[in-house]
Amino acid sequence: MSEDVLSDAFFDARERDLKKRLKPKRFEHARGVSKTAASLAETYGVDVRKARLAGLLHDWDKEYGDDEIRERARALGVDVDPYVLDTMPRLLHGPTAAAALARAFPCLPRDVVQAIARHTAGAVGMTDLDMVVYVADALEPGRDYAGLDEIRALAGRVPLEELYLATFRHVFLNLVERRKRIHPQSIEIWNYYLARSHDAADERKGRKGTA
Repeated sequence: MSEDVLSDAFFDARERDLKKRLKPKRFEHARGVSKTAASLAETYGVDVRKARLAGLLHDWDKEYGDDEIRERARALGVDVDPYVLDTMPRLLHGPTAAAALARAFPCLPRDVVQAIARHTAGAVGMTDLDMVVYVADALEPGRDYAGLDEIRALAGRVPLEELYLATFRHVFLNLVERRKRIHPQSIEIWNYYLARSHDAADERKGRKGTA
């Protein structure tokens, strides 16, 4: 019989593993993301067990240094943009964690693995679970960047995709203000979700106009 990877027992075991892998502050961040992801999942009708597990495991590979994570990506056969591999190795920990965890625990649901892989940079075509984990990573209580409280206040008041877009915008602008490199796909992701946001707004106006 395959292991129930969504059980409390599996979650608790991986939490113990994670405590050994991460520094205390980062471990508490992972726990905060897990709890925030579970809360968002409940709010938006996403599988809570998957959300809390993906949230817990999202930084599984976070403690690797730049050269170590590059080598890990190559060893795991992770398909990444050469520019990211060369200049932005800190973004590799999501994809490498996903690959390593999928290999170590073959019964992990594919959508949980994908959410872990996508939490660093986002993607076009994010699932609800992907968005929950991405947003939870940015908004968990341990984060204290300026402007986060305004985004936290949107949870439950706007559709999940709008919450994701607001979070993505905050992360993007924060990187620009700090003069950090931007993932090559970020503009494509922003344009994609901005267009969807405009379409959704137009649709709402249309419904009001015919009421």
